[in-house]
Amino acid sequence: MSGKLLIIEDEAAIQSILSEVLTDAGYTVEVAGDGLEGITKFREQSFSLVLLDIMMPKLDGWQVCREVR
Repeated sequence: MSGKLLIIEDEAAIQSILSEVLTDAGYTVEVAGDGLEGITKFREQSFSLVLLDIMMPKLDGWQVCREVR
């Protein structure tokens, strides 16, 4: 498999698990720790898929979703 994924998640343990599993599956993975960082990375790069947490600091997942749509 291939593709570039963005994980927007504030909990380090969840970031690590998702990143490891998806990297092992052949994906290129970028991680953002909050909504603002996620939007910045989304605007700077192209992604096949965004995995988005809902409850995060700075901007919640709903706000991030509206912004990237």
